[in-house]
Amino acid sequence: MNANVVVVGSLNMDLVARAERLPKGGETVHGESFAMFPGGKGANQAVAAARLGATVAMVGCVGHDAYGAELRNALLAEGIDCAGVTAVEGKSSGLALIVVGADSQNAIVIIAGANGELTPEGVDSFASLLAGGEVVVCQLETPYATVGHVLARAKALGKTVILNPAPATGPLPGEWLANIDYLIPNESEAEALSGLPVSSRESAAVAAAALLQAGVGRVIVTLGGDGALFCDANGSQHFPATRVAAVDTTAAGDTFVGAFAAALANGSSAAEAIRFGQRAAAVSVTREGAQPSIPYLAEFENTP
Repeated sequence: MNANVVVVGSLNMDLVARAERLPKGGETVHGESFAMFPGGKGANQAVAAARLGATVAMVGCVGHDAYGAELRNALLAEGIDCAGVTAVEGKSSGLALIVVGADSQNAIVIIAGANGELTPEGVDSFASLLAGGEVVVCQLETPYATVGHVLARAKALGKTVILNPAPATGPLPGEWLANIDYLIPNESEAEALSGLPVSSRESAAVAAAALLQAGVGRVIVTLGGDGALFCDANGSQHFPATRVAAVDTTAAGDTFVGAFAAALANGSSAAEAIRFGQRAAAVSVTREGAQPSIPYLAEFENTP
């Protein structure tokens, strides 16, 4: 069976330390606990989409090491097609070093490892996966040349193309923009992409409008506790957040993106998909870890 969501992106092992607070520059703080979780933005979004109702295929690279086998097995356990997940000789699997404070905020250092070996040619080796999907999702934890290639290829195939521009450090290449149906940045990413300050719902709308003017189809700025802002050629709409007691926000954005993609692939409108993504993300922040925090559809499908 063809996957209706295809995720092209990163797989990382998350090494998570919890502490009372995040250290300042040059400071050492005592940690409270340590754990390892399968992660990586691409893999997290694939797991979220799979748990929340989509059939999913993943395209990416892992190291030829124990972490790589564990990352691949974690996806297989969710029923995700891993034919496109390649083990690269001589490279370590991607790693994310994460510190989580008592306020549930985090600081993350990413080591690309095998994720840096995902090439346009490597993606084209699994062209049938891309051709069989309905929604294609990318992030920025793999080489830009590969991301740009996938966006263009997916658009040419008539797919719904989602880019979660994380981590973003500046404007996207101009030739990408017309290939993006849904751009989903958080506040800091919207600021980096647009070059405009984003510190409120109103300034997020201004930044989103600039991105639309540059050629992106639609923009969804995730605003943390303030919800999400959807912007298209008809204007903007705010979606308030569900209020929960947050424990760990590590995979909240990835959960939103994966759930949003799953809902679109299953026929929901953009507004319905945003609300669905918010409900899923609200559950994820009440739990620790990346993939372990992502809910299954049965957990909340009958709730408002």
